[in-house]
Amino acid sequence: MAVILEKDLKRGRDALAQWRDAAREMVGISVAEVGDTGTVSTDNSYAGAGRATGNNADGRAGKTPMADGVAQSPNTDGMGHVAPQTRLAVSPTLPRPVWAMAVRYSLFLLERRAPGPGVEVRVAPWGAVKILDGPESDPHNLTPPDVIELDPEVWLRLACGITTWAEEKDAGHISAVGERDDLSDLLPL
Repeated sequence: MAVILEKDLKRGRDALAQWRDAAREMVGISVAEVGDTGTVSTDNSYAGAGRATGNNADGRAGKTPMADGVAQSPNTDGMGHVAPQTRLAVSPTLPRPVWAMAVRYSLFLLERRAPGPGVEVRVAPWGAVKILDGPESDPHNLTPPDVIELDPEVWLRLACGITTWAEEKDAGHISAVGERDDLSDLLPL
C-alpha cells in the first residue's frame, strides 16, 4: 500500500518544504545559507558569517557580535557553526496535518530513491516503507529482517539535512535492527 496518495503529492511536497523552512529558521539557517544543493552541510559550515541576527550585548535587536569575522549567535558553537545539540533539538511547532504529510511525502521520496523489500523504515504514527534490495519477509512474518524505527522529528531532521545519521544515532534517537541499519548514503533526500 502506498505511503501517500497520488492526489496528495503536492500537499506532501508543500508540507515537507514548510517543515524544512521552519526547522532551518529555528537554527538560524536561511535558505541562501544552505547552498546550491538545498541541504545543510555536514561540516556545519552553513551558519553564514556575518549574516546571523540576534540581540546585541545591550539587548537590542540587530547583528550579533563578530569574533574573528564569524557571526556569533545563541545557536552557534563559537566558530559560527550551528551546534549539534541545537540541531538535534529542532522540532518546529506546526499543525499535525503538516507533520503527517511531510513524513508521508519524505518516505515516498525514500521509497523512490531505494526501492526494494529488504529494510522496513517506520515513522510512527504516519507511515512505513520497505526499501533496498535484500532478504524479504517470509510468509509467516511480514516484517523484513532489517527494521529502522524513527520518531517523526528525527526522521524529518534527517530527510531535510538538519542533522546527520551519525549524530542522531549517537544521540540514541534511532532504533535499528539488522545488518543494514544505516541510511546515511540515502539522506538527506
